[in-house]
Amino acid sequence: MTFPRLAGPRRTLHRWLTGAAAASLLLGSSAWAKDPQRLRTRALAATCAQCHGTDGHAVPGEALVRLAGLPKDYMLNQLLAFRTGQRPATIMHQITRGYSQEQLEEVATYFAAQK
Repeated sequence: MTFPRLAGPRRTLHRWLTGAAAASLLLGSSAWAKDPQRLRTRALAATCAQCHGTDGHAVPGEALVRLAGLPKDYMLNQLLAFRTGQRPATIMHQITRGYSQEQLEEVATYFAAQK
């Protein structure tokens, strides 16, 4: 049996539900449950994986930027430039407007710590 491909808002909802299910599984583990801030930060960073790869490790040869290991200040400045429109983008200007300053700082810190 095959299922029809989801498109548009239905596809977005499906991705969100899939992510929520994965997060709930992680919450069940004692290591993550003891550190909810760590889980929150990792969940924020996971939203970037669709385009930039797991933990910011983009697929070699692809046009998208590797985020892992970029300096925190550089990354934060780029995210803020996307948000204000100073840096041109296809979708990042929309994505960054959905996050608070604190969340963007968390994401920048997370990816800077990745090797």
